[in-house]
Formats: sequence, structure tokens, C-alpha cells
Amino acid sequence: MSTPPESRQEAIARLSRSASDLEARTTRQLSHEAAGQKAAGQAWKIIADLFGGVFVGLALGFGIDYFAGTTPVGIIGGVLLGFAVSVWMAWRTAQRLMAEAKQHGEPQSVPFDDDEDQGA
Repeated sequence: MSTPPESRQEAIARLSRSASDLEARTTRQLSHEAAGQKAAGQAWKIIADLFGGVFVGLALGFGIDYFAGTTPVGIIGGVLLGFAVSVWMAWRTAQRLMAEAKQHGEPQSVPFDDDEDQGA
């Protein structure tokens, strides 16, 4: 028993529905990937703030020691000051990100990939 051939209009409507379904799935998946990349970028920025502050403090302390002749004091003070500034910068960045997250509302649940493949 073969199925009756569908008309041209029915075939176009069926293909249009499947194309719009495919576009909706890929758009949602790309938006989740973009959100993940944005979160990773923000995490790297916080890490860079932490390390950057310490290294800048170390360099400034070394410069002070070199010109002033106070060998361990400048480096120790520079590292401590750089660490304090880097923690403050990371805290400020985290507060800004939390404020942005509150503006966008509750994050939506992301389905597992296995759940989407079961229907196919």
C-alpha cells in the first residue's frame, strides 16, 4: 500500500514547517553556546584581574626597590598592594555581573542533549 502523492502546496507547507522547526532548534542552541562563551570570557576577565594586579604590584615594588634601595620591602608591599587591588577589582566585576543577571531575570533551564535526540 503506497501513500497517495501529496500536492505541491502540501509539500511546500510541510517543508516550510520542518525548516522553521530546524531554525528554532539551531537558534536556541546557538544562543546557549553564545551564553556559555560569554560566561567563560567573564571568568577569564576576573582571573586576569587577579593575576594582573599581583604582577603589576610586583613590578612596581621591584622598581621602588631598585631606585630606593629597600630590597625586600618594596616587593613585599607591592605584591600585597597589588593583591588587594586585584581582589577589589574582581569583586567589583562580580558585583556588576550579578546586577546584570538580576536585570535579565531568572535563567531558563537548558535541556540535555540526550533529551532532544530521543525523539528522532
